[in-house]
Amino acid sequence: MMTDQFDMVAKTFLGLEGVLADELRTLGAEEVNEGNRVVYFKGDKEMLYRANFACRTAVRILKPFLTLHSTNADDLYEQLKTFDWEQLMTVKTTFAIDVTAYSEDFTNSRFVTYRVKDAIADFFNDRYGKRPSIRLDNPEIRFDVHISGKEVTLSLDSSGDPLFKRGWRAAQTDAPINEVLAAGIIMLSGWDGKTDLVDPMCGSGTFLIEAALIGANIAPGVYRNHYAFQQWPDYDAELFEKIYNDDSAEREFNHKIYGSDIEGKAIAIARANVKNASLNKYIELERRDFNEIEEVPEGGTLITNPPYGERLSIEDIDQFYSDLGFKLKHTFRGYNAWLICYNKEQYFKIGLKPSVKYALNNGGLDCELLQYVIFDGKYDQMRERGEHIRNEGFRASERSKGNYHSRHDAGAGREDRPRRHDDRPRRHDDDRPARRRSDERTPRRFEDRPKREEQPISDEERLRRERIARDRRLMSGVDNRDKEGRYDDDFDQEFRHTATFAKRILRDRKPTLSADKEVPIIHGRRKSWKRRDLDEPTDQTSKDNNE
Repeated sequence: MMTDQFDMVAKTFLGLEGVLADELRTLGAEEVNEGNRVVYFKGDKEMLYRANFACRTAVRILKPFLTLHSTNADDLYEQLKTFDWEQLMTVKTTFAIDVTAYSEDFTNSRFVTYRVKDAIADFFNDRYGKRPSIRLDNPEIRFDVHISGKEVTLSLDSSGDPLFKRGWRAAQTDAPINEVLAAGIIMLSGWDGKTDLVDPMCGSGTFLIEAALIGANIAPGVYRNHYAFQQWPDYDAELFEKIYNDDSAEREFNHKIYGSDIEGKAIAIARANVKNASLNKYIELERRDFNEIEEVPEGGTLITNPPYGERLSIEDIDQFYSDLGFKLKHTFRGYNAWLICYNKEQYFKIGLKPSVKYALNNGGLDCELLQYVIFDGKYDQMRERGEHIRNEGFRASERSKGNYHSRHDAGAGREDRPRRHDDRPRRHDDDRPARRRSDERTPRRFEDRPKREEQPISDEERLRRERIARDRRLMSGVDNRDKEGRYDDDFDQEFRHTATFAKRILRDRKPTLSADKEVPIIHGRRKSWKRRDLDEPTDQTSKDNNE
């Protein structure tokens, strides 16, 4: 069924594609290409086992076995019914189907699931009069169906349960961060176990445990007791046992990982998880409010997932983030702080400018991973030393050789949604050959340009400018006659007469109503009129009363 080298697909979360690609290259994968939440690669059976066992940022490892083109679910059924399913299973094999569709032709993924199931069942029913059974929990074989436009790819799921189900979690708090996402964030931060790490809002301890596994280079699969490929007909138990028992890559971790939380229940759960993972010697836990932290290890890394409004509530969330920024600036000096941001308005309250941002998705919520470089001293002093905020933090150029931030082929094989008739045309750099980098542009030479007054103008333009200037002088009350008392032209004289007459009218105009009905009022230096209140006495009435 399997050849020595075959195609594989590793699924992951948004923003972690490059980290996963680096992991696969380190394990020995070939032809590694990043896509949208997936990484494509090639390898043999051992590579398949290692990818499941050792990849920290993979959710599933798939092995494609069939690609075809189809326009609807019924057409897909007819094509799949002719496929020889006995290459993969028997009539006694239990199976499950997962469908992911990005297509205008396949809008109901559940209906696609039914039609794929019918094709497999009818294939065996036509031959043996029996059907294999569907089992949603722990099936012997799991099929993954991925539809993009009219292209349908069927794969064997070699992982079974998602790989973020490590096996060390004994209990959890509300809204715990995913293990794969936590490991990816730690790897994005560049933390390599050479400094202490602090999570002051640790919750159930996910960041702490994943950091300890990274610091000691312990494979995340050591806690799992089952993978889907172990039920495949060609499963090599001896090969997998060799991979499982190989601890030669593990290393000594000589630093500490500190976790704290304001909730005593969260600390109790974190202790249980740390104990279950046998990582007590690396992790220290205590119940403490973040605002009460006064002393921290020097020059470490802070990674945490602060509370956010969608899932957790704090009475004054704005004040919380303001206090968070104050504590970072005054207690965690010299630290690289990494925070997960869900609400930009709240994170403005921190009062610090992030130096690095990564777009992520946590539990279906779009978020950002932000790095704050906390200076050890004043910013001006750091600048005097010739340092810069981005030099103090994460540097893409200092990462491993497989760094995805600087590769020219980043994004190769990316899978976009199908094009629609009303989409705007796509624009790529190669569509604009005249575009050059900013440091390659020819400098602008202003000295070669003629000055404005040196540029020649037509007679018509000159007369227009003179007329505008003359009109402005008339409106401002400036006399426009020449030295001999003559006006420039008839139009000028007529305009001046009209303007002067208008000024005289405005100056001499008075109200036509009697004074007993309107009274003058003063607004600044201008006189205006308003109607008198009937209850107020007039000047004449006042005189009569006085007499």
